[in-house]
Amino acid sequence: MEPQTIAEQLKDKYPAEVREIKEFRGQCSVIVAKGGIKELMRYLHDTPELYFDYLTDLCGVDYFEKKEPRFEVVYHLYSIRHKHMLRLRAEVSEEECSIDSVTDIWTGAEWHERECFDMFGITFTGNPDLRRVLMPEDWEGHPLRKDYPLKSDLGDMEWQGYLDVLKTAENNRQYEVR
Repeated sequence: MEPQTIAEQLKDKYPAEVREIKEFRGQCSVIVAKGGIKELMRYLHDTPELYFDYLTDLCGVDYFEKKEPRFEVVYHLYSIRHKHMLRLRAEVSEEECSIDSVTDIWTGAEWHERECFDMFGITFTGNPDLRRVLMPEDWEGHPLRKDYPLKSDLGDMEWQGYLDVLKTAENNRQYEVR
């Protein structure tokens, strides 16, 4: 089934949740409200003629100062049985920076959600293990946010792990081959 056909079917079934269907260069995106994401995903997974049994990817997008709501959680779904795919983009505001977890539908979503939480600060309600996965536990902030500082001069307030790396590099300079 073509992605556009699936998107139209989704819009007919969930008119309040589907905000927009966009098509660009043969790829279809369905922009949805975050409130009904769980029900919508369950439908896509459980409906036999759709059967999206594989969550290929889940990632975040930050549209800082470009559009509102600021964030999107993007889901790439694939049906191994039917060989069709679909992209869903759930809008998430900065004020209510959370969305329902889909780990009870696709178990593998747990790691994707953790990465999105770690990098963007989007909370996934119902994720059984929502903690940092890429950054150290004591890291402050979310590095893929557009307003995250690229460089800092925090002096004594600098992250201790970074200072330790700098000190080790300086100590090991004596072993460099010239």
